[in-house]
Amino acid sequence: MIRCVRIWTAEDGDSHFQDGHVDLSRGERGDSLSAVLGAAGVSFRETKAGGAFAWHDAPVRQLVLTLSGTLEFVTRSGGRFTIRPGDVLLAEDTAGTGHFWRLVDDQSWRRAYVILAPDARVPFVAAAPAT
Repeated sequence: MIRCVRIWTAEDGDSHFQDGHVDLSRGERGDSLSAVLGAAGVSFRETKAGGAFAWHDAPVRQLVLTLSGTLEFVTRSGGRFTIRPGDVLLAEDTAGTGHFWRLVDDQSWRRAYVILAPDARVPFVAAAPAT
């Protein structure tokens, strides 16, 4: 299972997040596979250990694939979540109060940004609510 955290702007104007995973219900040769989704572009970025980024919105609807580094994300309402290597962030909070992040380990944050096509349907499956 590939962990995915979705962050979006709710009707209250604040960023909210939901933990889940990428749907890998298809497959062949014993592999699990997601549906193909459209992308408009891909870029790579590296931030040195200790880095942070003040309050901001996602510039576009995108997937952020973390290759190295561990980050804490915070929303204005006080929500917090951690992203680790191998996690996917589905960033959809392109308006509103935004979020900030900071690196919490001694690694650089190496990541790939996948800018989603306007009609891309991301195979995100929300985690079941805790009981």
